[in-house]
Formats: sequence, structure tokens, C-alpha cells
Amino acid sequence: MRIFLSGPSGVGKSTIIREILKKNQDIVLSVSYTTRPPRRGETEGKDYFFVSRETFETMIRDNAFLEWAHVHDHLYGTSLAWLESQEHQGRHILFDIDVQGVRQAQEQETPGWFIFIIPPTLEELSNRLNKRGTEDEQTLNTRLNNARQELMAWERYNYLVVNDTIEQAIHDIQSIIDACRCSRQEAIGRLPWLQKIA
Repeated sequence: MRIFLSGPSGVGKSTIIREILKKNQDIVLSVSYTTRPPRRGETEGKDYFFVSRETFETMIRDNAFLEWAHVHDHLYGTSLAWLESQEHQGRHILFDIDVQGVRQAQEQETPGWFIFIIPPTLEELSNRLNKRGTEDEQTLNTRLNNARQELMAWERYNYLVVNDTIEQAIHDIQSIIDACRCSRQEAIGRLPWLQKIA
């Protein structure tokens, strides 16, 4: 099972992902390849796979990525080989992914469940970003403009979860994951003999 989770900056996505991973031992967070250098405290293979731009561009040419993006002068991508190795071990994959990545995954017709976390209002999102106190006014305005652009892609998603309270949003997403486990699509993957019944 592949779960694609998106949401604008400040919507609470990181907190939600942390709690979902705690509750589901069989779900792992997708680890991207990147050309940016590691930051202090980051671990190879846990936070990212750090590669040269030349290696990354070779992987693009070899169609080695489910999706990839150019962000702030660096390249980021999800390796198909890594995904398949995790799924072969019986793990489900949770993607912390932006709208651009979702678009690419859908264009490749990858199977999965697409969940979009949205704020109750843009004003509330602005308030949450302000409370963080980590952005100046220009950065804050950029984030809000980006959020408006991202929210326009809501129709690409199977599920919309409003993060009015973080507890309810976590509960809603966990409920979606539980329902997806019982979906026909997932059951056929686990029980291929069902298709052989005439």
C-alpha cells in the first residue's frame, strides 16, 4: 500500500506523519534521493540518500524514479528500486510529498491512496505560520501564496482531511489508512487466489 500525504507548509503534516508512523509499525516513511549535502544530524539512508548531481541525472535518464523534483537548486526523487525492496519486505510506504510529486506519480499511474491535509481557512493557516515565528513577512507571504497554488490541486486527491485540531486530523487519517487496508485493491494484492475463483 502506498499512501501519498500532501499539504501546504504550516498545516501540521510533520506532526501527523510522526504520529501515524508510531501507530503503524508496518508503515515506513519514503526516503528520497537528493543532490543537496547532508545537514548536521542527518543520516544516510534514514533521512535521505545523498548522491551527486551526475548520479541523480543518470537515474533520471534510466527512469529510476517514481517522481522527482527540482527544489531550491537541488534535486529530490523517490527511487523505484527502494520502494520495491520495502514492499517486498511487506512494508507499506508513506510519502511526504508535494503536489508536483503527486502529479508525476499519477501520470505514471502508480497505485496508491492520495490524502490532502488542508487548513480550516487560509486565515488560520496564516495564524499558524505567524505563531511559529520562524519566517519574516516576505517568506510568510511566499508560503501563503504557495499554499493557495497547492490548494488548487485538491481534486487530485482521494481524501481531504481538514486539520482543525491535530488530534482529529490524526484520527481521520488513521481511519482512512484502516479503510484502505480493507479495500478491494489491497485485498487482491494479498489474496491473489480470489481472482482465480470462477
